[in-house]
Amino acid sequence: MSMTINLKTLKPGDALPALTRRIAQERINEYAEASGDHNPIHINPAFAEKTALGGTVAHGMLVLAYVSELMTSVFKDNWTRGGHLSARFKGAAYPGDTVTVSGTVTKVEGGRVTCDVQVRNQKNEPVILCEAAAEVKA
Repeated sequence: MSMTINLKTLKPGDALPALTRRIAQERINEYAEASGDHNPIHINPAFAEKTALGGTVAHGMLVLAYVSELMTSVFKDNWTRGGHLSARFKGAAYPGDTVTVSGTVTKVEGGRVTCDVQVRNQKNEPVILCEAAAEVKA
């Protein structure tokens, strides 16, 4: 995924292109292997269905990676070489959910672009709310 946005003309109120991803149990399992986080709430359906969450859920950091994917697609090296991210986890993402990452520019100041970014599920419920910023070279 690659976004073509003129970073020099970004202004408050501009929307970032949305990114949509489907959460699959297979991806959650792969993330558990890669991260070493084998908590049964993520990978054991029999265990997870007995919890308050009612089933397995994606790792928060797996879902947060989609925020970084969006920011990388828009800001390229400006993001990967020094982007800043502050996140609040608001809800769970379940296998079968479709999450959409979207954002809006809130401030452009001194070469720094700040955005409100959110991850919402298919019911438009917040999963993660973020503030993200990148230095944009002139």
